[in-house]
Amino acid sequence: MLILSAKNLTAPRIAHGFFGRQGGVSEGIFASLNCGPGSGDDRGKVMENCRRAMLPLGEPLLATLYQIHSPKAVIVTQPWEIGESPQADAMATNVPGLALGILTADCAPVLFADAKAGVIGAAHAGWKGALGGVVESTVAAMESLGASRARIAAAVGPCISLSSYEVDGKFRDGFIAGDASNARFFVSGARAGYSHFDLEAFVASRIQESGIGSIETLSACTYARDADFFSYRRATHKGEKDYGREISAIALSP
Repeated sequence: MLILSAKNLTAPRIAHGFFGRQGGVSEGIFASLNCGPGSGDDRGKVMENCRRAMLPLGEPLLATLYQIHSPKAVIVTQPWEIGESPQADAMATNVPGLALGILTADCAPVLFADAKAGVIGAAHAGWKGALGGVVESTVAAMESLGASRARIAAAVGPCISLSSYEVDGKFRDGFIAGDASNARFFVSGARAGYSHFDLEAFVASRIQESGIGSIETLSACTYARDADFFSYRRATHKGEKDYGREISAIALSP
C-alpha cells in the first residue's frame, strides 16, 4: 500500500494519508485500492478498499462527499451512509474518531489541520473548485469550529502535474480574464494554441493567500505515475470506459 504523508501535518492526535492505488481488492482498470463509490466498480470491493485505507489511520469512521467541483464546505459530525453524502467539495470537523476523505483522480486533494484546536479539514480542489474558492470555504468552516487561521497547516496531495496537464486557449483565457496574475500558472505547450496548467501551484497559491500558517506540496503526478495513482485524463487518453479514485484522508484520534 502506497501512503504519502506531509511533514507539516504530523502532530499528536492527527492521522493522515494520501493513498495511492495499491493494496486493495479491485481488479482490471480499478486495480486495486479504488475507493470511489461513483465508479462502476463492485460496491463491495470499494467498501473493502475504504476499510483497508482506514486501518493505518487507526480505523476511524470515514466520511466522504458527493463531489461536484464546487466551493461548498460542510461541517461533519458523523459519517453518512453511501448514497446519502451531501453534495459539496470540502469538510471540517472537530469530532475525534472521524476521518474526512477526499476522492481524486487528477484533481488536488488538500488536507488541513489545526492540531492545537483539534480541528481538521479536507478539500477536493480541481481547477473549478479552486478558482471558485473551495480552499477559502474550508478555512472558514474550520474557523467556525475554533481553528486559528495562523495555526492551520495544509498539504496538497497527488494531482496532475504541469507537464501532463495540457489545456486549450479558452481555458487559459478564462483564468486570466478573472485575474491577470494567473498567467504565471501557464506555460506554452508543444501544440499551437495550447498551454500547460500548473494545478498544484495554483491551489498552493490560493492556500497561501488565505493566510494560513503552513503549506506543503507533495508534487506527485497522478497522470505520469500509472502504477501508483488513478488518473481520469490518462484513462481518457487510453480509451478506458471508467477509472478508479484514490483517497486522501485525515482524522482526529480520540
